Formats: sequence, C-alpha cells, structure tokens
Amino acid sequence: MFVSFILLWICIFFFILCLKCQRPKNFPPGPPPLPILGNLLNLSLDNPMRDFERLRKCYGNVYSLFIGPKAAVVINGVQVMKEAMITKAADFAGRPQDIFVSDLTRKGIVLADYGATWKEHRRFALMTFRNFGLGKQSMEQRILGEIQYTMETLEKSIVTGTTFSPQVMFHNAASNIICQVLFGKRYEYDDNFIKVVVQCFKENSKIANGPWAMLYDSVPMIRNLPLPFTKAFKNIETCKKLVTRLITEHKETRVPGQQRDFLDCYLDELDKRGDDGFSFCEDRLIMFVLDLHFAGTDTTSNTLLTGFLYLMTYPSIQERCQQEIDQVLEKRDHASYDDRHNMPYMQAVIHEVQRIANTVPLSVYHCTTNDTKLMGYSLPRGTLIIQNLNSVLSEEGQWKFPHEFNPENFLNDQGEFVKPEAFMPFSAGPRMCLGENLARMELFLIMVTLLRKFKFIWPEDAGQPDYTPVYGITLSPKPYCMKVQLRAKQQKVPI
Repeated sequence: MFVSFILLWICIFFFILCLKCQRPKNFPPGPPPLPILGNLLNLSLDNPMRDFERLRKCYGNVYSLFIGPKAAVVINGVQVMKEAMITKAADFAGRPQDIFVSDLTRKGIVLADYGATWKEHRRFALMTFRNFGLGKQSMEQRILGEIQYTMETLEKSIVTGTTFSPQVMFHNAASNIICQVLFGKRYEYDDNFIKVVVQCFKENSKIANGPWAMLYDSVPMIRNLPLPFTKAFKNIETCKKLVTRLITEHKETRVPGQQRDFLDCYLDELDKRGDDGFSFCEDRLIMFVLDLHFAGTDTTSNTLLTGFLYLMTYPSIQERCQQEIDQVLEKRDHASYDDRHNMPYMQAVIHEVQRIANTVPLSVYHCTTNDTKLMGYSLPRGTLIIQNLNSVLSEEGQWKFPHEFNPENFLNDQGEFVKPEAFMPFSAGPRMCLGENLARMELFLIMVTLLRKFKFIWPEDAGQPDYTPVYGITLSPKPYCMKVQLRAKQQKVPI
C-alpha cells in the first residue's frame, strides 16, 4: 500500500513537470522537452553554437527550447533580430531575473531588469562616459598611453628573440584602459587587484557555462546546497570587497564637484540625490563597476587576440593595412581616432575581425516585458529570449563572404568602407552594449599603433593555425604564440 502511494505521488510529480514543459498556444516550435532537464540534452556543454545552428535548420529562425522547466525562444537572422530588438524594443528589453547569472550579479546594471532603475543608471553611465572624453582627445591619450606598455612588452620579445603568448598582454591593456575611466588609475600588471579580479572573472565565466549553472537554473531546490556553483558567489564577494576598499579611498580623497573618475561621479550623484535617490546606492555602485570592468575587458581583449591571429596568418592583409597606415599618418607622431575616416581598408579589417570574433555569440539574455508577438508567434510576458548573433554575422545573403575572413565584406566596389545592417556585434536596440564607442576607439588605436611599428609573424614551428574559438560567456581564440619584428624605417611614436 505504501509503495503504491509513493508511486502515485511520483507519477503526479512527473505529470506536473510534463505540464510545465508544455509549449503555450501559438508558441514557436522546437524539440520535445524532457521533465526537469527540458532540452538541455539537445545542447553540448563545450560549444552549443553548432546545436543552435542545427536546430535553426530544423525549426526556422524562431524556435523554442526549455532550459529546465523554463521556456526560451532563440531568435536568428537579421529580419527577426530587427523586429525584436528595434521595432518592438520595449517588449524585448527585459532581463531574466531567476537564473544563475542574474543572481550572481544582483544589483548590477548589465542584467538589471527593464525599468526605472536600469534607465536611470544607463543614462548616468552614458553621460559620465561622454564627460570623461569618450570620443574626445582625452580618452585617446589614455589609450595611447597604455599602448606604450604594450609596445614595451613587444620590444622585449624582439630583444630576446623569442615567441610569446599575447593573451595576458592584451587582457592587461584592455583592463587598464577601463580602470582609468572607472577608478582614475592604471595598475601594474602584477598588481594584486588586477590579478584577483581577473582570476575571479575567469572562474565565474567557466562556472556560468558549465553543468552546475544549468542545474542551478533547472532545479531551484538545490540552490542553497553547498555545491560547486557556490564558488562563483564567493568570488563575487571577494571582488566586492576590493571595490569597497576603492570606494572608501575615494571618499577620503575626493573633492565634491571635482570628479576624477566614474566612482567620483557616482558619489557626487549620491550626494545630490540624498534620500530621494533610492535606486542609487553604494551596493549598486559596487556591482555597476564590476559589470563595466568585466564587459570592458574581456570582449576587447578577445577581439584583439582574434585580430592578430588573423593578421599573422593573412600576411597580405597585414601588409595592406600597414601601407594605408603609413600613407595616412606619414611623419605624424601617433594616430588619432579621426584618422579612421581616411583608412577605409583598416576600418574594414577591424570590423571584419569583430564579425569573425563574435565575442558574445548569444549576446546577454533578454526576456519579454509584455505579452507580445514575434514573426506571428505569441510570446507570453517573461519569456526568455536568446539572440543567436552568429546567425546574423554569418547570414547568407547579408555578406559577400559570410563564412571566411575577408575585409571585402565591408568595402564597396569603389574601395569605400560600408557597414551592412547585419553587423551587430554589440547587439541592437536600447540594451546594446554601453561601451561600444570605447571599444571601437580602443580597437582602432591599438591595432593601428602596433601595426605601424611592428610586423607580426606566425611562428614557423607553430603548425597550422586553429581558428576554432573556445566557448564561454565570451568566445576567445585558442591560446597561440606570436613572433614580432620591428618594421623597417621605423619612426618613434611618442605620446
């Protein structure tokens, strides 16, 4: 009798789970889900991008999956992306709030839900970045100043005659540029702050893309158990303590109204708002700057790594870039961001690198803020939305050469730079990347400055290059080494 009772309850439990995994009426099609797991077995953990493309061919540009019991809709292609992210932007501007990454970054801005708090903080960030020289000469000087340390690293490799891995070099450069905006200072590359924060981000990125994060999302009852995903929350607490120390230092040394950096601006805003600024608080400031630091470091460094991998292995493209750089800059000391308007080929190469790198292939998850429709399908409020940016950046019919590295994708018949509407590595709509302008400036000035002075060579003993990226929150190239030479007839590049 007892056994029958237990079996009955097990059957009822699984029946309820099956009901939870039923697609609503007029919902996008997709593979049949399993209880508890949903469609997790349809996706490989090491790189689900191939699975997304396979399911797209089977179910079309709008299809659904179940991440555990939670329904998600995967959107593909320029037409669908524009309808969701631009035409119906407000309906698709939410962020899911009950998943691992949102719990991990609670009170941050990137994963904050669509509403008054997010709008205020985004407006504040855009205004602050603009005031600190984004797009102006002062920001150029910060970037060009940091490049001097990168060039010192490259020159040391030339003196020793050795090949070296550029991963740490590019990561440190990108990190220090955003640190100057956020904290008003750069850090030596062996500084404890940088080393600890980078290590914590690396570990959290690995956990967020692993099986434990999937279980966290799929089985809420295990979230309070001492399982491996708890390491990610400990890492966040470690980073928060480091930022709290910086905020304390700023409070002791700041002069209200004389902002040195992002932290000062936020503290001034807190003073100005007083008790009325409930959405602005120190807890939110801590996660805000951690969000911005991670976003401003990882994507830029991985794009640079991808760029120099292709420039080494396509030496004719590298040489053509250098010819254009020499012609435009002539005897000038250094490049300016405005020079991009006179360098159509260099612009095409940088954009092609961004297209191929596709550093955030699934963007950042969205969710619907209202009951809405997409391409005729009905999507209830709170539906998780996954953007497959790879489907746009390599869409047939949108690019001359969708499946190969070729700067001609961004050049017209007259050799002029053009940007197709399918180019959206920063996503689109109101939630597109906050740091887009900073990233564009960094990529241009770093690549132009380094290509002007150095020649980058694929080592003879390195074998065939492997362009297959390593999947994570961001895509990165597999580790590689480079050989560097000074170019002939070099001019000094003082700042």
